[in-house]
Amino acid sequence: MVQSLNTTRELTDKGTWYKNGPVYGHVMVGDCAFEFYNDTKLQDYIQIPWDEIAYVVADVYFGGKYIPRFEIRTKNNGTFRFSTRNSRATLKAIQAHIPRESLRKAPSAFYLLKLRFSNLGSLFSHKV
Repeated sequence: MVQSLNTTRELTDKGTWYKNGPVYGHVMVGDCAFEFYNDTKLQDYIQIPWDEIAYVVADVYFGGKYIPRFEIRTKNNGTFRFSTRNSRATLKAIQAHIPRESLRKAPSAFYLLKLRFSNLGSLFSHKV
């Protein structure tokens, strides 16, 4: 059995960890760490202490009304993608433990297309 890093639970919600495929389980936000536990395989879990998180990137749609998933980027161990039933409440609970500048909004698809075409236009406008 896995020992939790948290002494108090602030939020628990059903969630999905996008590892190689979706892994279903429970997300727990507590006073010491962000934790994910798998429903079926007990050895499939993740515990991320608050001081290990570099920043959190959230996919935001419709002016913040819909947040399908978020990504936690750590200082040493890489990137982890999650979604929960209520991602807004999960991000609010995470926000209480990390600095405000560590929360970021993912660039939209329209912005990425605009960036691609602006770079493409600069290639053709170069005079020889």
